[in-house]
Amino acid sequence: MSKTARAVNLLAVVLPPIVIAAAIVVFWNDVVGLHDLALLLAMYLVTGFGVTVGFHRMLTHRAFRTSRPVEYLFAAAGSMAVQGPVINWVADHRKHHAHTDEEGDPHSPHVHDHGDGVKGVFLGLVHAHFGWLMTDWGQARHEQYARDIIEDRTLYGIHQWFVAIMLTGLLLPAAAGWLITGTLAGAATALLWGGFVRVFLGHHVTWSINSVCHFFGRRRFDTDDYSTNVAWLALPSFGEAWHHNHHAFPRSAEHGLKGYERALDPSAWLIRGMEKLGLVYNVVRISPERQREREVASARRPKEQLAAR
Repeated sequence: MSKTARAVNLLAVVLPPIVIAAAIVVFWNDVVGLHDLALLLAMYLVTGFGVTVGFHRMLTHRAFRTSRPVEYLFAAAGSMAVQGPVINWVADHRKHHAHTDEEGDPHSPHVHDHGDGVKGVFLGLVHAHFGWLMTDWGQARHEQYARDIIEDRTLYGIHQWFVAIMLTGLLLPAAAGWLITGTLAGAATALLWGGFVRVFLGHHVTWSINSVCHFFGRRRFDTDDYSTNVAWLALPSFGEAWHHNHHAFPRSAEHGLKGYERALDPSAWLIRGMEKLGLVYNVVRISPERQREREVASARRPKEQLAAR
């Protein structure tokens, strides 16, 4: 990718959080207070882990097992992230893995012909980031890609009650803001930051996994796709930005596989903590030996074949 294309990509990812940070400074004590930011953080954690640990690692890839109540709580928390009903999310993501960066992938920046140069790069990233929501979202066949979720009556109920659960995720911070301040203005600013801004940030980070983490970054293993690891996106995505590792070992409960990667995988921290408490079991992990075997296979693969991908 050219330096210009990299700059466009990076700007599209970092500019919105910078704008939000600037708004916090400018409007401090007017339309944002300490309790608003606390609610933003709390709701971002609850809904973010609902997606990364619940929708993704638990339900989509079955990277660990847990009790039904815990499973349903994570499914409800993920629904409050406003990324779509649980069955749609699981089916779309399983289809992504079945056709990664090939025809049929719902949100690859590489599948469609978007033209050459910076314009082509930009249009491919736009499609992967949010354009696919207008064309490919929810198109994966539920019976083919998410039959296990459909057959669980409670999960199917959570899917059907998505709108109500989503609205609950917006009303919770508003109610908390009213209780803390005792005013409708306090409820309104809590709704703004703990609701709408939180949803915006969660969407933007999740979509960046689809776009950024299939376009530039580092690769370690032999995979037939363009997936990459992007370290600076790891913490805000709760470890999802170790995306190349995830495509190399989709069922791994830990996406950070070595050293500093493991230190920047909050979803894995939560899973390990729950395991120690006896809340989860049968956690799938990838041994260092298996990782080295995959690295050796990658080193032996012809460079021109890798470049062709």
